[in-house]
Amino acid sequence: MTSTYRVLIIEDSLPLTNIYRQYLAKEPIELVCLETGQAALDYLEKATPHLILLDLKLPDMSGEKVLKQIKDKGLPSAVIVVTSHGSVDTAVELMRLGAIDFLEKPVSAERLKTTVRNQLEHSRLQGLVEDIQSSFERNTYQGFIGASLPMQNVYRIIDAAAPSKATVFITGESGTGKEVCAEAIHRQSPRSSEPFVAINCGAIPHDLMESEIFGHVKGAFTGASNDRKGAAAQANGGTLFLDEICEMDLELQKKLLRFIQTGRYQKVGASKEESVDIRFLCATNKDPLTEVAEGRFREDLYYRLHVVPLAMPPLRERGDDILAIATKFLISYAAEEGKRFTSFSPEAEVVLRHYPWPGNVRQLQNVIRNIVVLHDGDSVTIKQLPPPLNETLSDQEIRSIAQTRVSEPVTPPQDIAATQSVQEPESEIRPLCDIEREAIQKTIAYCDGNVLKAAVLLQISPSTLYRKKQAWETDEA
Repeated sequence: MTSTYRVLIIEDSLPLTNIYRQYLAKEPIELVCLETGQAALDYLEKATPHLILLDLKLPDMSGEKVLKQIKDKGLPSAVIVVTSHGSVDTAVELMRLGAIDFLEKPVSAERLKTTVRNQLEHSRLQGLVEDIQSSFERNTYQGFIGASLPMQNVYRIIDAAAPSKATVFITGESGTGKEVCAEAIHRQSPRSSEPFVAINCGAIPHDLMESEIFGHVKGAFTGASNDRKGAAAQANGGTLFLDEICEMDLELQKKLLRFIQTGRYQKVGASKEESVDIRFLCATNKDPLTEVAEGRFREDLYYRLHVVPLAMPPLRERGDDILAIATKFLISYAAEEGKRFTSFSPEAEVVLRHYPWPGNVRQLQNVIRNIVVLHDGDSVTIKQLPPPLNETLSDQEIRSIAQTRVSEPVTPPQDIAATQSVQEPESEIRPLCDIEREAIQKTIAYCDGNVLKAAVLLQISPSTLYRKKQAWETDEA
């Protein structure tokens, strides 16, 4: 638990309220105490606590009325009814209306602390499960296509980093979508209505790069016939994306470092400085630390830029995203070219899924364009795939994989329940619950303790896995 949890106590007895405060004094929570039902309802218009302890007997209204209004408004707060012995039956009825539990007065310190801790831990786990389930529902995101675990992690980092001004350092192989990622960060940020300016540091000659970023004045060098705005001025108020940052000349890296630190720069040939408000994003397909170690990239610039690292996964690690992206390209290009293609044959799907894609999404895009331009039909066959795709697997391997319809991108451990019947002698019959527990525990171990990843591999709800795990731990205690 953390101090971000808020608990509201609605109790008209000041001595009882003070006792509850003492009981919960060392708990990492923010405690709010109110004496009337109306004061509580007014408070709930402005804030939503994680947990509410509700006394049934209030001076201005019944606890039942307060509970009804909480539920009618759809507040996610958990409500625990606090009641005297004579109103236990009423408390049970209120639980049917939405309260999650009740405490009978007088409430002991241990009972109160245990109830609060358990409910807040439940809220934490529920929030974690809802977050991961919400993430898995995102099959597309700001120009990306894909629901794989690596991409869900990318989406979450973008969501977290976009609202700030912190520099995001994007790494990844060529063709993995680093510029798409930068544009997604910009679109999710408060600067989305301002310019997004991208510069490829590897595509512009070194002697022109300074002018490209900072601009120049007329006569600054041969051919400078007019004043020119650089990317810095164009991106003022918005985002400047420096792609392939490790290709930048060392001398210019020094000037860029000062620009990032101060927000001030000087046009080539100018005598005065100008200032801008810019959010910096950068990317490279190289290992930046290797570039630093070999003297091609300034260490101080690296640490200035490397605030929020974001690694784009290669396409070969994205599982069924490959087919989703390929299908999107196929339908789009077929419409452009007036072709009939809408899908891939099972054999073609196998090849697409198992090819290593060294050129990543960009290579996949070109392959699908090639197929659509040169062929036609309702479904792409394996014969229509260009080399080297049709050379990676033998015909026998393709047929075998296609028949089993393998589509899981991560292979689970080979010694879990799927192979239990092979490992155990036929004469040894084990309870199903023991086999299930062993399979789950081995999968969690295989995932280095990551329960959410284990749930994905086992194809069960994360909440179910948490519940089973907690039950086993309780039995062992």
